[in-house]
Amino acid sequence: MERINNMKQHGILNRLLEKGVDIPCPDAVEVANDIDPERIAAGVVIHTGSKISGSKTSIGPGSVIGNEAPATVNNCQLGRDVILSGGFFSGATFFDGASMGSGAHVRGGTILEEQASGAHTVGLKQTILMPFVTLGSLINFCDILMAGGTGPKNHSEVGSSYIHFNFTPHQDKATASLVGDVPRGTLLDQPPIFLGGQGGLVGPCFIEYGTVIPAGLVCRKDIEEPNKIHIPQPLRAGSIDYRQGIYKNISRIIRSNLHYIGNLHALKAWYAYIRPMFIRDPYDRYTLDGGLANLDSAIAERIKRLGELASKFEYSLSELSKTHESLPSYGDDQKRFIAGWDQLKKNLQNPPDTNPPASLIEELRNIPPTNYIPAIQSLSPDSKTIATQWLTSISGTYSNLFR
Repeated sequence: MERINNMKQHGILNRLLEKGVDIPCPDAVEVANDIDPERIAAGVVIHTGSKISGSKTSIGPGSVIGNEAPATVNNCQLGRDVILSGGFFSGATFFDGASMGSGAHVRGGTILEEQASGAHTVGLKQTILMPFVTLGSLINFCDILMAGGTGPKNHSEVGSSYIHFNFTPHQDKATASLVGDVPRGTLLDQPPIFLGGQGGLVGPCFIEYGTVIPAGLVCRKDIEEPNKIHIPQPLRAGSIDYRQGIYKNISRIIRSNLHYIGNLHALKAWYAYIRPMFIRDPYDRYTLDGGLANLDSAIAERIKRLGELASKFEYSLSELSKTHESLPSYGDDQKRFIAGWDQLKKNLQNPPDTNPPASLIEELRNIPPTNYIPAIQSLSPDSKTIATQWLTSISGTYSNLFR
């Protein structure tokens, strides 16, 4: 059986070489039996030591795998001119011009849109980077969506050695953060956001466009005013009473999670209605399908984490009842969330019942043939406003499900 598998792998390698895939050392590259050669474009370069697997893997023209170190690519979708320099990549989608340095560890629910990038040794999971967003080195940036900027020289930036803190002492991960947002971020005309190196963001948070957080600081609050330098107040030294598993005011946590899920649904609508207008070939289709699948994964992940939070409130209420003669007001919110969770979950899973404005589609159709980014940036101010209102109406549907 091993000999048959090796023969099949050799056959797939030969087909890739015959169609013009550049594999400088075929004997030092692993191509799994489930790879479909038709999903790998001519001109792709796969360097020595790399491993390619997964029936859903697709690699578009001009892309390069493992140019700095061996790369493992499993069930990922790559558009044009994507560079994965080395590391582990599984279940992620990379649109045109996205790149990751060596030592990357990129897992499911991750989307890098056009020209988004990470330097060396970056960990991503359930991460969505909209066009141009740039990550430095030695970063852990999971459970987060980031947007902002207008191009490669005016982009949102995360400095090296940055962490998005996405796991709480209560051992929950209802902590996804929005750095920018979808309704405005998709139009590629917002001021960039700067998160200084050797810093961190404690999820869940919302960070407005134009925010600058200096290096070496940890942000623990929402920044809701644009174009501000935010200098977080240091924590006061000392010890205070704390009991794991007892939640107090949950309104901000719930609001943040619903807002995040609403933004994911808005982005999914954008992928479903707007991005298909820019499909040029099967590789674009594979990449878009991968992005849609990862958005479904991201929505499911956030709903799962909220469900786990609801189950933790039961313990919290039990412990609160032991220490209070009557439940505090925040206990009432926890009871209400538990009671309404089943219906809330169904509502969060439902796709939005809304189509894009006809005038927006008409203007996009009348734009001369061009790539996605210049087309979006050439939209009239009126169409950009209409698009933002459409996407905001979608995200708001979910944000307002629990009050």
